[in-house]
Amino acid sequence: MYKIIIPDTRLIAPFNEPARDLRIQNNPLWLHQRNILAPYTTREKELKPKEPIPNERVEMIVYRNNLFFDAEYIRAFVSAARRKKRAVRAAFSAEDLAFKEHALPLSTSYTVAGGLFLADLWYYPNGPVADVEPLVINLEARELGYYHVPTYMADQSGDLTFQVPLRSLLAIDSWVHIFIADVVFGLFSRGARFEKRLNEDLAFKLGILGKALFEGRQILECSELVKVGKNCVIDPRAVIHGPTTIGDNVTINAGAVIENCIIGNNVNISQDVQLMLSVVGDGTFLPFRSALFMTTVMENSMIAQNTCLQMCVVGRNTFIGAGSTFTDYNLVPAPIRARDGQGRLKDANRPVIGSAVGHNCRLGSGMIVYPARMIESDVVLVASGERRVIDRDVSYEDSDHHKFRFAGLHKRLYAPENREAQELESW
Repeated sequence: MYKIIIPDTRLIAPFNEPARDLRIQNNPLWLHQRNILAPYTTREKELKPKEPIPNERVEMIVYRNNLFFDAEYIRAFVSAARRKKRAVRAAFSAEDLAFKEHALPLSTSYTVAGGLFLADLWYYPNGPVADVEPLVINLEARELGYYHVPTYMADQSGDLTFQVPLRSLLAIDSWVHIFIADVVFGLFSRGARFEKRLNEDLAFKLGILGKALFEGRQILECSELVKVGKNCVIDPRAVIHGPTTIGDNVTINAGAVIENCIIGNNVNISQDVQLMLSVVGDGTFLPFRSALFMTTVMENSMIAQNTCLQMCVVGRNTFIGAGSTFTDYNLVPAPIRARDGQGRLKDANRPVIGSAVGHNCRLGSGMIVYPARMIESDVVLVASGERRVIDRDVSYEDSDHHKFRFAGLHKRLYAPENREAQELESW
């Protein structure tokens, strides 16, 4: 199959980088897409802006490079499309709970067609044609809760639950969609698929039980669920529950608790660190008693001691100082708003959500960040009497380092250049 990639040149705030270059599931999105489609494709072409799709009479799959999808969705989509033997375009029903609750809010990429929402993913059995039929693939959502919380927290803000799909397709238009792709459509979905297989496949269940008995571990701690890479040093007093994937050259010290996470290569996890439903990028350093809950940290970043991040997204090469607090819950029952793909504030459709920190940022100790705020790439924030509580988005122009004598030592690496090229091209 011939793979055609349509570019999306819009920059995702606050990172000032296209979605294709941001890390999802600890891989650049373009690499994640390539790995998922590798079993189906024999050659590929990435189009330039406004370049037409090649008019070749061959089987094609065409997609925009801001899409996150998993193997289960692609398998179902390609199988259904080949059975139809005609050109189709991925579509969602407005009644699909996973799409309605998580993918649609803050999005700008879907095309409305009657009661359907069309995504930028096409299948052509014999080259591109104008007549394309919508193909709805059920995401098979199931409701899963966050964790045990007081009922009053969900009384007026909505239930603290996720609609977790067994198949995932999502356009990355906002930093919130990175959170959704990594946690809800990624780690939660992986856990849901494991539970489903465990309940339906007796041979699989017996294999897991046998492995756990042989290793003398609990089921969630056995090597079938906790995959560990090469040259890792893991203290026996660390608690690791699966499904969890740990990369190469990882150090995990005593007292660490890790549950259902993706840990990259060359990660250093110190004493008493707590990680739950989080994605930790390559080269990350987590000093003692730092904690991540449903959070993405991209590569080569550091979250200092006694700092807790919940439902946040942190870019690469970023430092967050000790004792910082990223709040995720409005104290009054007002809806939490976040910015969509066009920079407009809209309802995030979540009763709780953290914040986003861009690439190459430096945040001093003791900062307090309100829910859904964005700190742009290359920003430096110093805790002071004037700046300790972040209650609005922080742009590069607001960075504290501009006041420093040696401001030139902190280079801007992610400037939002060529903003006119960020507009979504039309095909």
